[in-house]
Amino acid sequence: MTEAAKEAGVTRTIVRINVSPNGYAKMIGSIPKKAKNPIVEVNYDDNKMLNYHTAGLWAKNVIEVLQKDYKFKKVNLVGHSMGNMAINYYILDNYSNKKLPKINKVVDIAGHFDGIIDEDDEPGRISLDKNGKPTPMNQYYQELLKFRKVYPTNTRVLNIFGDKNDGTHSDGAVTNASSQSLRYLVSGRAKSYQEKKIVGKMAAHSKLHENKQVDKILINFLWKK
Repeated sequence: MTEAAKEAGVTRTIVRINVSPNGYAKMIGSIPKKAKNPIVEVNYDDNKMLNYHTAGLWAKNVIEVLQKDYKFKKVNLVGHSMGNMAINYYILDNYSNKKLPKINKVVDIAGHFDGIIDEDDEPGRISLDKNGKPTPMNQYYQELLKFRKVYPTNTRVLNIFGDKNDGTHSDGAVTNASSQSLRYLVSGRAKSYQEKKIVGKMAAHSKLHENKQVDKILINFLWKK
């Protein structure tokens, strides 16, 4: 995805921050002073960790490492799979912290807000009402319900999810209903909320971040609007 952004000409600067299993964030590379739309790739060494509050704390560590050397007031956040929960729990646990940058835009890709297939969800289990409210709600979703009162009102949200078109209404790992349940949490609070469904083989959970259609939607949303 970052290379696609580079090829589209929206940025020339891509750096990385590695987060160790104890949450220590270390930057690899540096951002030039007049860099246009610099991208920071965030890599969690422990990317299977399921304590989402800790994942959110690590996201905060990343932001603070960047803030130390680069003064910025706004940030865009992009997550895939577990990365979505890291972003959302970062917001949940830090929404009142005025020292942190304002969140301009959030892109959630293949988000499992109300469960993962074969863990706490299965195709057809979740139903959404006309407002996007899911039934049933797992424990993590119930924590995120606080968003309906605290989600930042200056933030634009794009929710991208995949449907393999195999009858499961899922990307193979996450049902569309689980992904779409984000709407109930943030719409009415976020500055804007939109969804994009990707269909076909390249809409599988682990393929979405290699999907050219996703790249195009992402670039347009973050930098062309």
